[in-house]
Amino acid sequence: MNQTTTYSVNHQQLSQLMQSANISNFEQLSEVSGVSQWQLNRLLVGLMPKLSIETLLKLSKALKVPLEQLLVRFEIDDSLTEDWQVDSKVSSSVTPSIAEHLQQEYQHLQQQLKQQKETLEKEFQQSSLAVLESWLLQWPTAAIVAQKNPQLSAVKLLPLVKPIFELLKQWGLEMNATVGETIPYNPQFHQLLEGGGTAEPGDLVVVRYVGYRQGGKLLHRAKVSPVKKDEESGLLNSP
Repeated sequence: MNQTTTYSVNHQQLSQLMQSANISNFEQLSEVSGVSQWQLNRLLVGLMPKLSIETLLKLSKALKVPLEQLLVRFEIDDSLTEDWQVDSKVSSSVTPSIAEHLQQEYQHLQQQLKQQKETLEKEFQQSSLAVLESWLLQWPTAAIVAQKNPQLSAVKLLPLVKPIFELLKQWGLEMNATVGETIPYNPQFHQLLEGGGTAEPGDLVVVRYVGYRQGGKLLHRAKVSPVKKDEESGLLNSP
């Protein structure tokens, strides 16, 4: 099969797979899969054996088709079958042999990814526990003491929660405003408490519960209540 025919057949096959995966063009396929358009063009002209297993796995995932189905869809240049260590005289066995080899590699990569994920989770847990160590050791005792002595000032317990805030800081978690702060109301970052009244953007409100953001992403809006008119007058007249 000449190169022009190979390209035409492969282009049609890839277009069908893209349509089934709701991918509109090659630029989008490249972005979704992480495979360069140059690599996609190599696939189209019949150079599949020149693509790495990792590249084929990415395409398989992006197109939402099994690896074996991806292999049987595309024409392979006969001059390249040596790269797959396949005898050209038994071309009928090329696809099953390739599929079996790639399936083994795929399973191996999956196992590696699973092990890496487990390792990262353990490292994350250990690093978090290291930051929380003082709190883990002291908080249970402090809680019992507080239960037995209701007169104990809560201020004395505040230093014990410092490790928790330190951990949140390491995770990039930031508080959105502080409790008791008076700020202009912004519906994007603030939520009015139910039954607490109404406010228009720019009106002064008091923060009742803090909000949080992480890396520029808003996680929780701060809960606020409107400042009463007499309170607002006092704020404006205060030095």
